[in-house]
Amino acid sequence: MHRRLFLASTLAVAACGQTAASPAIQATPLKSLVPFPIGTSAMTGQFDDPAWVDLCLTHTSQLTPEWEMKMEYILSETGDYRWDAPDRIADFCTTHGLRLFGTTLIWYSQDSAWFRSLDPARFRTEYDRYIAEVAGRYRGRATGWDVVNEAVAEDGNGLRDCLWSEALGQDGYIAHAFEQAKMAEPDAVLFLNDYNLENNPVKGATFLRLVERMLARGVPIGGIGTQSHLDIEIPEGQTTAFIREAAQFGLPIHVSELDASLRREGRIDTRSHGQKLAQQTARVTELAEAFMDLPAAQRFAFTLWGVRDTDSWLRRDARDDGKDSPLLFNAAGRPNPMFQAVVDGFT
Repeated sequence: MHRRLFLASTLAVAACGQTAASPAIQATPLKSLVPFPIGTSAMTGQFDDPAWVDLCLTHTSQLTPEWEMKMEYILSETGDYRWDAPDRIADFCTTHGLRLFGTTLIWYSQDSAWFRSLDPARFRTEYDRYIAEVAGRYRGRATGWDVVNEAVAEDGNGLRDCLWSEALGQDGYIAHAFEQAKMAEPDAVLFLNDYNLENNPVKGATFLRLVERMLARGVPIGGIGTQSHLDIEIPEGQTTAFIREAAQFGLPIHVSELDASLRREGRIDTRSHGQKLAQQTARVTELAEAFMDLPAAQRFAFTLWGVRDTDSWLRRDARDDGKDSPLLFNAAGRPNPMFQAVVDGFT
């Protein structure tokens, strides 16, 4: 009861427009409320921001590199590897006692002009080498990896066509990536990760059929990652239904990239700000509750895709009006209503 009143008071003061010069109000550290890791995404530039570092270390216990451990960063057009930023992120985790979660080894959206120049035999060799080099470099340091990211088609009808599927087959590139990752990093939990799994039941079902198919052929998928970029207008219960279906495999589940935009895309938005917040908090609380209902062994981590609203990829969009609030803390590092939504779901 005291914790709930304390958290409510922090939100009330924040809502009254407390100035940046006022003393910071500290919310109960999220990582102290639950027995599983609370994560966030990170880029190395944020390590030079004391306010970001303080919020990160107060509330989280796991970091996922937002971009600087992806192929677009690591692999040059000449086939050379760049390690400065991913190494710095790994070292930051070691220094501060945080778990490192790696993302992503193979992603349809990031291939390479260099890969496109290779003949078929060399392509497969370099595909294997890339996975071995990246996963192997952080062997014993990364607790898990998104091995394949976003393999399911946007509308959920089948799998995506991409450079990797053209060369190795739609199922083949996925299976081969997991097999190579398992050899490079046998102790990490290896995830198949995707988005809109809660938002689009067709896509969620296709994703789970893919997991089932891979497991049936002995592919070493070790966990299910749901990004949870939540559409706050989806029906009540839809998120819970997906999490329950995913749990039937008995694998660890990672809420891997949580945010919840207040914006409505492609339609006139007549909702009041209060209505948007009510939708957001309801959907986020439902996700947190569904995660808490999982068996303890299946709660791998609950990761927020950014700390403050101004850190969010959604606020880098050219269409952004500076008003979206998709994360737990505002620009000044004070809790948004979404913070309380997560706490309510956890407690």
